[in-house]
Amino acid sequence: MTLAPEQEDRPAPGRSFPVADAWAPAFDAVSRSLFLPDLIWAHDMATGTSRPLARTGDGPGWLAAAAADIPIVTQWDDGEHQGAKPGTVPTSSASMPSLVASMLDDLQVEPGMRVLEQGTGTGWNAALLAHRLGDANVTTVEIDPQISAQARAALERAGYRPTVVCADGALGWKDGAPYDRITATYGLREIPRAWIEQTRPGGLILAPFGTHYSNADALVRLTVHGEGTATGPFLQPVEFMKMRSQRLRWPQNPPDGGTVAEHATTAGLPPHGKFDPFPLAAGLRLRDVTHAVQPHDGGARTLWLYSLTTPAWAAATFRDGDTVHQVRQYGGRRLWDEFEATLAWWHDAGQPSIDRLGLTVTPSGWNAWLDDPTQAI
Repeated sequence: MTLAPEQEDRPAPGRSFPVADAWAPAFDAVSRSLFLPDLIWAHDMATGTSRPLARTGDGPGWLAAAAADIPIVTQWDDGEHQGAKPGTVPTSSASMPSLVASMLDDLQVEPGMRVLEQGTGTGWNAALLAHRLGDANVTTVEIDPQISAQARAALERAGYRPTVVCADGALGWKDGAPYDRITATYGLREIPRAWIEQTRPGGLILAPFGTHYSNADALVRLTVHGEGTATGPFLQPVEFMKMRSQRLRWPQNPPDGGTVAEHATTAGLPPHGKFDPFPLAAGLRLRDVTHAVQPHDGGARTLWLYSLTTPAWAAATFRDGDTVHQVRQYGGRRLWDEFEATLAWWHDAGQPSIDRLGLTVTPSGWNAWLDDPTQAI
């Protein structure tokens, strides 16, 4: 929706990111710093690195990071990590405030609505919801006991008491159903059936959704209909930590002894950056496939494709200036053939970006569409 100039989101004094008018009082009243632990890791989006900051050792730096429009890691390796150095995999965080504000606006809540939040994290998002809707209308679910306890304590210190539940979010939270809105702060590879069942007809589910082809997600807003179905458009590319039960499990090396087929292709390699349009769209067609891009000296790169359901892989090496590229395929699933078919579809469709795509969820699974729910891809 395009807002009239006098209604446009704009940063308030002292705030570096835009907030919709309806959410401005909540953001003015609820500081992210109230919900951060003493040791945090400020994440640099450009370099992909995280820098430790301790409130006791560097108070000004800690406060500056808390106020900045950056993601902040608050847990590594499901809580197994110790010490100030970054761990291996970030597993809980405080999202960029600008993204938090954007998602809350996309949730389209109104006073009196009941909201189920999946992924409590620090508790800041739950506090913003509670400030606008009231404690009684907000339920937040977190699977990690330590994170849940810390969020509950931070919420109480800040003066908010929504229902805080430590449980598996995949099951929703039936005690508070039906909800007008369900929102998730982690990435999904399947929409849990319980979420659709626990949302009233006409209600909305807002969640980062993607496929294992890429680690990136796209924010989808689904309208729940009768008979266990929901459909809606993708809004913007995002990247979130994944629901723990839906994380990518890389396939084991296929057994030796099979035949590797080789041939040449003239197909080009579309940009495969995190938020480039092709990987996000391709994953909606290349079911149960993941990829990796291997760089080589001299600028060459190899695209590797791996099946997640059967022993199969494909690889093609691209060199700048070459018009013909060598392909190798292994296994019963011809992954390169599927890739080229997907690439041809993408070009024929006008190289669609994520805002032309949508998702329909039924009791039997999900299907993606282009421009209209009747045009399945």
